[in-house]
Amino acid sequence: MPAGDSAGQEASRQLALAAAHDKAASAARAAASRYGLASVTEQRTAAALAPLAGAGYHLLADRQWPGSRRAQVDMVVVGPAGVFVVDTKAWADVTIAGDRIHRGQEDVTDELMALADLAYRTEGELAEVGLAPGEVHAMAVLAGRTGVDERVGPVQVVGERDALRQIARRGARLGPAQVDVVLARCLEWFRHVGDAAPISTTLLEPVLPAPRAPQPGTPHPADDRERDHGGVHHGFPDPRVPRGVTTPVPPVPPLSEEEVRSALLTGLMAAPVEEWMAFLHPAQARVVRRSYNGPARIRGSAGTGKTVVGLHRAAYLARTRQGKVLVTTYIRTLPDVLRQQLTRLAPDVVDRVELAGVHETAKRILEERGVEHRIDGRKIASAWTAAWGRVAGGSVIDTDRHEQDYWHDEVSYVIKGRGLTRWEQYAELPRLGRRHRLGPHQRRVVWELYEAYQEELANRGVHDFADQIALAEAELRREPMTGRYTAVVVDEAQDLTCVMIRMLHALVGDVPDGLTLIGDGQQTIYPGGFTLAEAGVSVAGRGTVLDVNYRNTREILQFASMLVRDDEFADIEGTTARGDRPAQVERSGPKPVYVRCATEADRQRRLVLRVHEVVAEVGTNFGDVGVLSLSRRGVEAATESLRKAGVPVVNLEQYDGVPVNRVKVGTVKRAKGLEFKQVLVVDPYASWLTEKPEELDDVDRERRDFRLRELYVAMTRARDGLWVASI
Repeated sequence: MPAGDSAGQEASRQLALAAAHDKAASAARAAASRYGLASVTEQRTAAALAPLAGAGYHLLADRQWPGSRRAQVDMVVVGPAGVFVVDTKAWADVTIAGDRIHRGQEDVTDELMALADLAYRTEGELAEVGLAPGEVHAMAVLAGRTGVDERVGPVQVVGERDALRQIARRGARLGPAQVDVVLARCLEWFRHVGDAAPISTTLLEPVLPAPRAPQPGTPHPADDRERDHGGVHHGFPDPRVPRGVTTPVPPVPPLSEEEVRSALLTGLMAAPVEEWMAFLHPAQARVVRRSYNGPARIRGSAGTGKTVVGLHRAAYLARTRQGKVLVTTYIRTLPDVLRQQLTRLAPDVVDRVELAGVHETAKRILEERGVEHRIDGRKIASAWTAAWGRVAGGSVIDTDRHEQDYWHDEVSYVIKGRGLTRWEQYAELPRLGRRHRLGPHQRRVVWELYEAYQEELANRGVHDFADQIALAEAELRREPMTGRYTAVVVDEAQDLTCVMIRMLHALVGDVPDGLTLIGDGQQTIYPGGFTLAEAGVSVAGRGTVLDVNYRNTREILQFASMLVRDDEFADIEGTTARGDRPAQVERSGPKPVYVRCATEADRQRRLVLRVHEVVAEVGTNFGDVGVLSLSRRGVEAATESLRKAGVPVVNLEQYDGVPVNRVKVGTVKRAKGLEFKQVLVVDPYASWLTEKPEELDDVDRERRDFRLRELYVAMTRARDGLWVASI
């Protein structure tokens, strides 16, 4: 080895070692800066949120990130407003646009998505104790900022001074007992942080290149150093400005006592939500979050919370999918009620959930596509009357066994509702749910009545509501709709027709979680049964049964179930069923009251007395009472009697879900999907309750089945008390 080479090599090794130490020191200084800054900013966030502790909140600071050995969660807030997973960001020069967040030129959205993922996993953990998914929030706090209220995907981004207000303004969504249950689970899920990160002072020996003989003209290393800018060696950071060190975030003034009081008072003054909006049974919470790889069905008997689950599921899908979610049902007035509930349940996604009746949806499709259609009730009735006179009057179907309404239903629900267009289809059709058997001659007359009715509608330039659905379904087959809806949730699916299901299915197809059908075949009160296979929909392996009754008392459910204990119905999945029975009923209460009245006048008098009697009870007002009838005539009679007695009344036709201290009066059909503390059923006849099915022919048996199902639906709207009056 030439003289001096060994010393030169050692010098190079020492320089490399020094450089490695410099680099490690720089990294350590940067880490110290970040940890120090994080410590300061996290302490400031904790101080900003500290007043919540006096309002029933629990602040869990410096918790272990579940599934990670080292990562930490700055703070988890558990209280009346729900659960907030809080991460403080000491970021300057932040811009938010198009669902992305940038720190200077760097896109840091993925950092917030990690927080979103943690909130999502926390949802699943807390669903096991019944917390609704929408009550878990991911919150990023920008240190040193104020007046920030943005969203990046599912993460709420707020300023340091805004965090307290954002949490408090959600109001009381959980009661003290519920907070305790959630807190206990959070303490298990977010454990205490372990030991601090280790400090290492041992560096690996630097690897040096093999020594090479200097080549002629190669400058001395010292010459390279002489040419470096400012005398700083290329490839190493300036020790005066350590790389990765974050400039301290300037503090913002803390909230004043008045601002704190104002924020907390806003939360206290917010109207509390009903318990079901924030807390579910664990089985319900799991169904809300469950993912299906195609169309799915959720069923269960009355009172098992199907509509509640459907509304929560719509909100959940809106949070976790791109595009809008459609919630629809056959009952025209129910979407208005659900819209009011969703506004309180999930204000963060209410603009991404569309609530509309199935006919309203069909109408919008036709209008957007420029398809002419006209609905005119008087002309529709005139067309039916003319068709009946032309074909059916005096025929084999014009008997005293069935009124015209029966045959109108046959045409509207069985023929048009199942999309039949040829006589051959109807001639051999299994008329699911229709006990009255029709011979070939009767069927032929019915088909001719259908054809005559269609001609009369065309002559008047109108369509009926079944035509409206058929036109929309045909339009979607001609040109599928893409991108508008990410999911469709159908409540009371058993009331829809085959063509309605086909139309709604066409909006989303068979994509995962696209179509959710919710309902109970036992509560079918419309004719024209069909199977999902007939509609081109399969839910095989994607069904869930809810089997815990949360609404009714044991006494109410037992009384109502007696009406349908022998009822068999054709289920939409193609089986003959007897109805689901809940495995568990959560509540008990007084026995239902059944009174036999001497006359109709006597029934109306007792009705008024019963209303005054139940509103005299603690915790019950006029708005908690529902008076239900099987007929419009019964609604009119009850309304008149109550108004004469000075009782405030609102018809369910005009009820939009906004709380109002008035007795709600309406038909059973309009009450589907609703519930009341007290229900009064006002127009059954005693003979309906005593008929023996085995003594009836198929005509009377069919009539009895539908009538008792309606009564069952009416009675199971009752939460605490049921009163039934017959004559």
